[in-house]
Amino acid sequence: MRSIIVIIFLCFTIGNLNAQADSTDLDDRYREDQFYASVTYNLLGNTSNSISQNGLSTGFHFGVIRDMPINKRRNLAFGIGLGISSNSYNQNVLISEATDGFNFNVIDESTINVNKNKFTTYLLEVPFEFRWRTSTAAEYRFWRIYAGFKLGYLVYNTTKFTSSNTNDVKLSNVDAFNDLQYGLTLSAGYGTWNFQVYYGLNPIFNDDAKLNNRTIDVRSIKVGLIFYIL
Repeated sequence: MRSIIVIIFLCFTIGNLNAQADSTDLDDRYREDQFYASVTYNLLGNTSNSISQNGLSTGFHFGVIRDMPINKRRNLAFGIGLGISSNSYNQNVLISEATDGFNFNVIDESTINVNKNKFTTYLLEVPFEFRWRTSTAAEYRFWRIYAGFKLGYLVYNTTKFTSSNTNDVKLSNVDAFNDLQYGLTLSAGYGTWNFQVYYGLNPIFNDDAKLNNRTIDVRSIKVGLIFYIL
């Protein structure tokens, strides 16, 4: 899997570098924003009264996007790309192993001293964007609004619970997570600084994850900054 990801990234990178080289000679063929890196604050949406977050939950995202202008001015474009991301969520639901799968229980912090309780997902992502910007072939600081959809495939996950008065619990590849995770995206800004938001359209967990005999229907919401690089 890692080899495949590296090969795909190299193919995208070579194609993008060739496009940039062409744009040096032909200004009317320039492209924008081929690479991206972002950091987000991760929230859990659609939570019940018993589920809450604590601490700092962060996400780190890197990738490459093929910019495809669709008009003569080249300020309108479609973008499709490939990226990777790491997303942590600090919250109060303990995930532990059971004989028939995994248990999900809200931690009673009146009796358990929690040092850390989080789960982390690692995703291979494919972003799709419709792009509007005020750039030209000679202008590198411009306004942009990019709206789109992001499809993520879960390649790995971990959970970590540590406490000073009970046993620690550390798990990996818990099969109660949805393999496919997708949502709407929006980024907007000027120059280097751009605001970004992601709203998950499907739950983080699958139907096997239940709390008090009800499925855990939490969605991912990510808010942060994204940096685009030619």
